[in-house]
Amino acid sequence: MYCPDAFAETRPEILRALIQSHPLATLVSLGDHGLEANHIPLYLAPDTGSQPVLQGHVARANPLWQEAHSNAEVLAIFQGPEHYISPSWYATKAETGKVAPTWNLCGDPCLWPSAGPG
Repeated sequence: MYCPDAFAETRPEILRALIQSHPLATLVSLGDHGLEANHIPLYLAPDTGSQPVLQGHVARANPLWQEAHSNAEVLAIFQGPEHYISPSWYATKAETGKVAPTWNLCGDPCLWPSAGPG
């Protein structure tokens, strides 16, 4: 995910707090039919040692649990608060007119090894 260094968050406690407060993840995996994206609530397992473990539930009707390969990586994307920022909010808009709209957001793309069904 593109993120300028000035906005990058790398402190584990802050990233964990984001996941805990916004547990609905977009889980992206490579299945038998190509890339799949599923919305799955994921939770950080307590007391798992130095490496965090995500746990969640996939409905039996969802083919994700059958197509998941035990050694495959998956991308879990957690998204927190977000909001459109109008160019009129910038003082430089009146001074130079050289500003652009933006969208501020909190997000945490996590690349995880898949444990597969279990």
